[in-house]
Amino acid sequence: MVQKMDGVKKVNVLYLSYDGLTDPLGQSQVLPYLEGLSKKGYAFTIVSFEKKEKLAKEGALIRQLTDRANITWAPLSFTTKPPVLSKIYDRHRMWRTALSLHKKNQYQLIHCRSYVSAEVGLRLKKKFGVKMLFDMRGFWADEKIDNGQWNLTNPLYRAIYKHYKQKEKEFLLNADGIVSLTKAAKDYLLKKPEYSHLKIEVIPCCADLDHFDYRKISDEKKTALRIQLGMPSTAKVVTYVGSFGGWYMSKEMFLFVKQVQNRNSTYFFLFLTKDDPEKVKQEAVNAGLDASKLRIQYVPRQKIPGYLALSDFSLFFIRNTFSKTASSPTKHAELMGMGVPVICNTIGDTGHVISATQTGLLVDRFDEPTLLSAIDQISQVEKIDKVHIRQCAIGLFDLQTGVQKYLSLYKNIIATSHTTHPSVIHA
Repeated sequence: MVQKMDGVKKVNVLYLSYDGLTDPLGQSQVLPYLEGLSKKGYAFTIVSFEKKEKLAKEGALIRQLTDRANITWAPLSFTTKPPVLSKIYDRHRMWRTALSLHKKNQYQLIHCRSYVSAEVGLRLKKKFGVKMLFDMRGFWADEKIDNGQWNLTNPLYRAIYKHYKQKEKEFLLNADGIVSLTKAAKDYLLKKPEYSHLKIEVIPCCADLDHFDYRKISDEKKTALRIQLGMPSTAKVVTYVGSFGGWYMSKEMFLFVKQVQNRNSTYFFLFLTKDDPEKVKQEAVNAGLDASKLRIQYVPRQKIPGYLALSDFSLFFIRNTFSKTASSPTKHAELMGMGVPVICNTIGDTGHVISATQTGLLVDRFDEPTLLSAIDQISQVEKIDKVHIRQCAIGLFDLQTGVQKYLSLYKNIIATSHTTHPSVIHA
């Protein structure tokens, strides 16, 4: 079915996400793309699963954003208990909701964000012949193993893992389009004989580079923030932005910052996170950091650029497991947009990005000699031109480029006749 909005025909698209729009990634990696695509002739309905506390806090804002973009939002509650059964229940609710919406709106495309959504999308494709885009986001089942959520010694989790790896194969072979966050993951898949014929579009986690733009942060603003944070004008600043723990190697990060401060005592560590500041502080102090030069702050997304503008450099270290081959850290795009040099390890495409653009430094081992060697290079890292870093960000991670890639993909999928194999034109 084609809708008319403001006198313009719109193509109906159902966007399925087991993540919430009230989650940080929903606000940075779902809504901005769909807002852009809605201006290009697509009428979206979003089915997402929202955590109760986040919906209460952010729901009104998200509703304003979706209404402004003429996007229909159908939030469902995210179920956490009991384990496993709650996910089966949620998947069933997604299916019933999607089925009801499709009967009403006759969607021409189902955009499936990750695996749980793809299960529902594939059922709709088989039942109604509607086109399906499998937006992988990562090797989801392998992430569950790598992060310890699914223990393969447990027969139940072993069966679930086997189920989803089989489903992964079905999604890849039956989708009308496939998106991977990284070239590394695409290359891995295409080396497998059963997938060698697939056409896979690489669209990394992009950033709104109009928002993350160092040129919009005045010297007066930076001075005011330093005063607010209690950091001298002469202090150097290393930043981290994002979650604490989990995939992020906090122990190694604190060890690195400690060595940096041992070398140059003027460095402050600015840690921007939504997580418990006391937990962050305790682990940092236990690692030997000077608490008087540690600043832990929650900053809403709209204000983050001002704080990142204080950075001499920023860092993140992510556990390098198989599943992280498909990982694209949003923070990397945002930091580069701010002209901030990045020190990180190799996961997904980060190693290629840093090496090809010369916009930071790679640290892939965490023994003392390696860390000290990296610290010897920090003065050179800090001299990397902001203009160069931002230009590289525009070339690699600009949100509008991401929107255009999805637009090309949508047009191609909808234009092609039904086929068992994906048909995707690379943007």
